[in-house]
Amino acid sequence: METTKLSSKGQVIIPKGFRAAHGWEAGLELVAIEVGDGILLKPKVPFEETVLDEVAGCLRFEGKAKSDVEIDQAIRQHVRKEWRDSD
Repeated sequence: METTKLSSKGQVIIPKGFRAAHGWEAGLELVAIEVGDGILLKPKVPFEETVLDEVAGCLRFEGKAKSDVEIDQAIRQHVRKEWRDSD
């Protein structure tokens, strides 16, 4: 356990051991997430969160488009196979 202080400007120094253990260097952007009685700091991911409709155009597929039913069936088959193979 390490102790640090909150400055008058709201700044906190993350102890060197923690920064070294996580490979955090000066300039790294962190996301602050409120959790219970504290705050979790995580490195900001390099890409913003997206939804499939925003990125599906970059996927290449040649052939007849699959229906939602066909996609659901393929997912079910794969899950069943993975479940059986995990024994």
